[in-house]
Amino acid sequence: MSMPAQWFTKRRALAVGFVVAGSGVGGLWLTPATDHMISALGTAWALRITGIIVFAVNSVASLFMRNRLVVQRREKIVDLSVLRDPRFLFIFGGGICGTTAYFTPLFLLPSFAIQVSGKSDGFGTNLITIINAASTIGRIGTGQVAKSLGNINTLSLCTFLASLSILALWLPFDAGGTLVACAVVYGLFCGGFIGLVPVVMAELWGIQRIATIIGLLYVANFIGTMVGAPSSGALLDSVGGGNDFKPSIVFSGVFMAIAFLFFVLLRVSVSRSLLKQI
Repeated sequence: MSMPAQWFTKRRALAVGFVVAGSGVGGLWLTPATDHMISALGTAWALRITGIIVFAVNSVASLFMRNRLVVQRREKIVDLSVLRDPRFLFIFGGGICGTTAYFTPLFLLPSFAIQVSGKSDGFGTNLITIINAASTIGRIGTGQVAKSLGNINTLSLCTFLASLSILALWLPFDAGGTLVACAVVYGLFCGGFIGLVPVVMAELWGIQRIATIIGLLYVANFIGTMVGAPSSGALLDSVGGGNDFKPSIVFSGVFMAIAFLFFVLLRVSVSRSLLKQI
């Protein structure tokens, strides 16, 4: 995600939004396609075919990628000096908490719809499709909004509304219509969280350093991804007895809310003027 940030300045957030929107577009067809492959071929072959498709597409796409900036040999491959910068620590903490929360709705919302709301398997699969569609719109739309509000302000707003969708729409309700609303709102704003972090990093440290800094961001994302979904599943099994999803929902919503607090601290550390576009 550092590449589009290198090539654009004025419309950087919009450019990165278009790039990360690709995962939402892919999810629109890959989710139902995988579901049909599981039914027809079994889980093992469905995952094999999905892996082959992803590998082939990414391999071809990588042939057309070009860095605008080339890291000189004297430069560090990973810039550890940012670990002394409180602004990066806020982004790092927000990245861990945000990705810890991020995948729980994607994994558990369909199961919740089937087990708790009594909906069909198709309805559960459609919720993921809705999240992907809304995420596609959200990742592009937040790039436009960021032009007016500022990148950090928009990032904070996105994480706040994503956490609100989990805690205010999913946690207290189980009606089908509310689940659809949760999928739409969460999809719109969780995509902004994914797309805007690289833009904020380019804004704070410049495109010259982003290639050597963004690797540390992926460490945060790795930690959150490894912790989040397994922990939600463990809470569902051990605390919820396999049927009570509330501990997992609270877990996801609270971590997204903590990510919001980290980004608020980042906002304050950059400027304490509440009306300033940042």
